[in-house]
Amino acid sequence: MNGGMSGGMSVAIIAAHPDDEILGVGATAARHVDGGDDVHVLILATGALSRTTGTAAAVSDLERAARQAAEVLGTRPPRFLGLPDNRLDSLDLLDVVQAVEAFVADVAPRIVYTHHHGDLNVDHGITQRAVLTACRPLPGGTVRAIHAFETLSSTEWAAGDPGDAFRPNRYVEVTATLDRKMRALEAYASEMRDFPHPRSAQAVRALAALRGAQVGVEAAEAFMVTREVDRL
Repeated sequence: MNGGMSGGMSVAIIAAHPDDEILGVGATAARHVDGGDDVHVLILATGALSRTTGTAAAVSDLERAARQAAEVLGTRPPRFLGLPDNRLDSLDLLDVVQAVEAFVADVAPRIVYTHHHGDLNVDHGITQRAVLTACRPLPGGTVRAIHAFETLSSTEWAAGDPGDAFRPNRYVEVTATLDRKMRALEAYASEMRDFPHPRSAQAVRALAALRGAQVGVEAAEAFMVTREVDRL
């Protein structure tokens, strides 16, 4: 299985909250689109209602931002499950899995991008568990690779077992598409912060430069290969 951008395949991004899909994999998604792939996005939780300022209007604003960001990247319009924000651990995991399964069955992705299991945010870890269960390698399944992305202000803030740390082993050069990622993040102005907050435009560019320098390119997004299957 070639995990690169070969063109013409279905790709899925399954994220916990609006803006995670751009922070984690936005520039790589743009590369997939430019290569002729069909990129689908599923967002599980509202991203707003756990806040004291959270309202139905705030949820609508975030969904509108997600659609605008998708237009910038060229992905399909995102789908929203509307699950409780920062409370996915209050749900039966089976309910989350079944919702993800329905999405996976519909879009039949070859590559799935989702969260790293060790992130500080509880919704991120549950999203990854649900994805792994929904994409278990059964006969006839379409998924050939699952790649975990990093999410600034969650992945690097985790303080669990050292074995749960994000240790990238797959890098995608995004020198040509990083600016598209940054324009997509402009749609999420309400979620971005001023530097030196990690969820700032300057920090996002700095991380891309660091990941790029680690592999000898100007800019990259980094992933952990959770599973990759080479089938005949």
